[in-house]
Amino acid sequence: MDRITQSIAAFATHLHFDDLPAEVVEVGRQRLIDSLGCGLAAADCDQVRIAHRVFDGSAPGRLPGRVLGSSVKSAPMAATFLNTAMIRYLDFNDFYPGGHPSDILGALLAIAESVEADGKRLLTSMVVAYEVFTRLSDSAKLRERGWDQGYAIGVATAAAVGNLLQLKADALRHGLAIVAVGSVPLRATRAGSLSHWKGAATAYATHNAVLATLLAAEGMTGPEQPFQGRHGLWEQITGPFDLQPYEELGSQYLTPKTRLKYWPVEYNAQAAVWAAKELRSRVPIADLASIDVRVYWSAWHEIGSEPAKWDPQTRETADHSLPYIFARTLVDGAIDLGSFRETAFKDPTLRPLMAKIRVIQDDEIEALWPSTVAMRVEATDSAGKVHSIEVVNPLGHEDNPMQDSDVRAKFMSLAAPVLGEKRALDALETWWRVEELQHLNEAFDSIVISPRMSMGTSQ
Repeated sequence: MDRITQSIAAFATHLHFDDLPAEVVEVGRQRLIDSLGCGLAAADCDQVRIAHRVFDGSAPGRLPGRVLGSSVKSAPMAATFLNTAMIRYLDFNDFYPGGHPSDILGALLAIAESVEADGKRLLTSMVVAYEVFTRLSDSAKLRERGWDQGYAIGVATAAAVGNLLQLKADALRHGLAIVAVGSVPLRATRAGSLSHWKGAATAYATHNAVLATLLAAEGMTGPEQPFQGRHGLWEQITGPFDLQPYEELGSQYLTPKTRLKYWPVEYNAQAAVWAAKELRSRVPIADLASIDVRVYWSAWHEIGSEPAKWDPQTRETADHSLPYIFARTLVDGAIDLGSFRETAFKDPTLRPLMAKIRVIQDDEIEALWPSTVAMRVEATDSAGKVHSIEVVNPLGHEDNPMQDSDVRAKFMSLAAPVLGEKRALDALETWWRVEELQHLNEAFDSIVISPRMSMGTSQ
């Protein structure tokens, strides 16, 4: 096996809870609860209902999979797909340049109960996922090359599942190799008018990663040189890159550098909501003649470079449209889940305001990315006066982190509508002490959605 495969496998199979700094445990707990809230709020979204129709009746097999919000067990790959689609749907879960590491939690939450993992073991496997995803994203730069985040998600999921299953490194290397060569997803998933697949692509990646890892655990062998060998990742796509050896990780964890979202929009639009709120407080909407929004390349390319973003026809396009998010915030004063109902994003009265918005790539702002997230707005009113607003590192950035109180409030706002206020609070307190739990069935049972409660966010 090549060096990259060996390094990831060794790290994944040797990391233990006692190796984790207190800060990493705290950050992991926050992101776990943040993701659970996102998943519960989307328990009845379109993608999940479609997947249920496909997977219903899937035999649990040797490793029953737990679906979030349900007491019913399914096949592990089916539960993984459903959980990941739930966590991902609202585009409200965490972010790191290159993608959304918490998408991987769908797999871990699917099988943790069946393998009789305790809370510490779940958190440890989660940190494996985050460390593999962040380092692979930084080094391979697949996003910049036009490939989708599912590649790093898949490799990191295999590594984390290997840790959770307590596989030996020799077996896990084969699972990693199968995942590494099995799928290189196209970034077309996130171009133009976006489809259901925007919120399900990483569910597909985690589904495949669990399958590959379970096959390897049973003796399936994988390619010898998936990254560095002939026709491997280096030769076909990326060229050589340096991946920090995980055995040298020490205290240099990247998990605390992942970013939480305060608003339910694509990460690059977090600053746009804050900027629009400030502009709204300064200038009456009717007096705005033009609005220039200056951003780094990734924000321009993702949410402000295509005509479809000025006329969103799907929920998935709307939460990836800077003009829509900015204009909706100007009108409503904030963004919430209701901002992405069809009647909201197809509102014809909003189009003239959106047409006043230009999104411009700014070289000075680009030079600060990705360590610093900046956005500059220059709005001209009908009298010709220019109003300038700058947002740097919006709430949720590692240098401006959301506090425990923010995470708890976010969870309650997402979970209470589907669990009820009291049950949501009880679930929060249970999951907040996850590292103390010897068995996870209590925690999973605490988030089972009653048929009497509203189920999610169907539009």
